Amino acid sequence: MAIPIPNAIAAYANTARQGAGPGMAAPASGPSFGELMKQAAVDAIDTMHQGERMTAAGVVGKADLTDVVNAVSNAEVTLQAVTAVRDKVISAYQEIMRMPM
Repeated sequence: MAIPIPNAIAAYANTARQGAGPGMAAPASGPSFGELMKQAAVDAIDTMHQGERMTAAGVVGKADLTDVVNAVSNAEVTLQAVTAVRDKVISAYQEIMRMPM
């Protein structure tokens, strides 16, 4: 039995008002994707700056060697993560550009 068009439209509108149904993602209540990416970039920059500050303090003898090694190691891991994300974004962009129109 076919559902008449007005009833189908009402059913879709009712589902949209209720939010997520079974098998559907819940509406986002947190920060947007752009805000998350901005915060991740700020955190990565702060980690890199901390590595630079600790390295400079270590050179003049004002920092413990283990603190310098930890800061530089954190900066290195952050740089590797940023590079991996950049590579994935470029790969996704290239994949989108290869899609037929």
